[in-house]
Amino acid sequence: MTLDLTTEAIAKLSPTELISTLQQISPDDPALADVDIDVIARGIDPKKLGKDDFAALLNALGELADGGADLDLSKMDPSNFARIISRASKDQIEGVVSDAALRSRVLDEVFRRMEVHFRADRAGATRAVVHFHVLEDVYEAIIENATCTINKGVTREARAIVTLTPADFLKLATGNASAPVLFMTGKLKVKGDLGFAAGFMSLFNIPKA
Repeated sequence: MTLDLTTEAIAKLSPTELISTLQQISPDDPALADVDIDVIARGIDPKKLGKDDFAALLNALGELADGGADLDLSKMDPSNFARIISRASKDQIEGVVSDAALRSRVLDEVFRRMEVHFRADRAGATRAVVHFHVLEDVYEAIIENATCTINKGVTREARAIVTLTPADFLKLATGNASAPVLFMTGKLKVKGDLGFAAGFMSLFNIPKA
């Protein structure tokens, strides 16, 4: 049986039906040829999903993308990405980060977007390195020559080292949390140049949900 994954058909599916469909379909199924990941994103409201469904959705999309389908998270519009992260519950985010492979996929994508959303006009002649410790994952942001380069792992000494949970980092990176508030409540810890770390996120265009 040929699946109907037109925009109209996707809109009629419940979130759980959509997840089930994505889990069953083959990456090379012709029905996926014209599917837009943003259409899928708009059809998903994490608040209507169970604790484990959000991770199941991201895993299904990831496996299809790995198989060649044009459904990589990198293709999702920033506002849609920010919206689904902002509406995910703490339990749903924990379901994502408890899966090491899925956690890396999501964090890799968020940090990749930091390079894209960097505001060179705000950075001026700033030269600095910031390390982010998110569970056992460590990412490095290098600001120099009016660009931002992200590395997974450490290559240089840091001006500031920021430590926070994956859930809090995802909220921060999608504009759904404030760095000063996270710091004041002990959810974000900083070693090194506290002043620079406090203003670091202002160097980026944070997408709004």
